Amino acid sequence: MKDKAYFASDFHLGAPNREISLERERRIIAWLDFIKPNAQQLFLLGDIFDFWYEWKRAVPKGFVKFLAKLAELVDNGTKLYFFTGNHDIWAYHYLADEIGAEIIRKPQLFEIQGKKLYLGHGDGLGHHDRKYKIMKAIFTNRLLQWMFSNLLHPNFALWLGSKWSLSRNAYERSPEFHGEKEWLVEHIREIMPKINADYYIFGHRHCAVEYPLDNNVTYINTGVWFKSSPYAELSEGTLLLKTFVL
Repeated sequence: MKDKAYFASDFHLGAPNREISLERERRIIAWLDFIKPNAQQLFLLGDIFDFWYEWKRAVPKGFVKFLAKLAELVDNGTKLYFFTGNHDIWAYHYLADEIGAEIIRKPQLFEIQGKKLYLGHGDGLGHHDRKYKIMKAIFTNRLLQWMFSNLLHPNFALWLGSKWSLSRNAYERSPEFHGEKEWLVEHIREIMPKINADYYIFGHRHCAVEYPLDNNVTYINTGVWFKSSPYAELSEGTLLLKTFVL
């Protein structure tokens, strides 16, 4: 019986190299097989690919088995939500048309199993990282996107996009969670009076964290799949952070 919702982020498929990425892809596919019988909804909260760009008639090479498994879940009755992150911000219609995913570009409030969930990737929120916000404005500029799509050969464009990615450095690091000084926690505190939720769930920070904010209100970060396999599961109105072991 499909009665659970699952949340994961930051697979960063493609980083730091093909060999390591393929091993991670196998873990992800095994996890998708594991949740398949019970997954009513699957929320992928951004940075699923380390670099993703869609041309009118082309997409990046690779990830075929992963994409096929997502299509299999959708065909089996799972509702798939794909949140764009800072590494796969250029996801447009391909995942929707070929797989059946619903593409979401901004944080959004859902009500599932009687609980209110505020979901997003986490990039560019609050007052943190003004430099990235400027970069995001550049990356989402339609004229610059047209130039990238039409003036650069895809081979060079993909090479350039991979060089922009910082995940090859992030692969070696283990970010620390800073509690109340964590900028996503500060952002949540700011929006709580306006956006009432039981759970605020983000990725982006690469820290798998379950952090109580107030009575019956929790911040969850779904972490990164570089060294382990963290995910969140909502079952019978209770959301828990878990680790998949192959």
